[in-house]
Amino acid sequence: MEATKDYIAHLDSKKRITLRGALYQYYNVKEYGNGCILLEPRELSVPEDISARTLADMDRAIENFKKGDASPIIDLSDF
Repeated sequence: MEATKDYIAHLDSKKRITLRGALYQYYNVKEYGNGCILLEPRELSVPEDISARTLADMDRAIENFKKGDASPIIDLSDF
């Protein structure tokens, strides 16, 4: 595979790198021990529905709450 762009990038003061002309807003980053960094574009989307598994977990949590099977109250007054 031949490179479509070839340029030098550097870290800014906040240790960030800017990608010139990036086609995507989000990338999955994988860093390897040999110094290679792999960027895979990601397109985030809003899920259409809540999964059946998530709904079942929520139902189980509410059942436990109604039974009184819940963790003790956390005191957040210090914050």
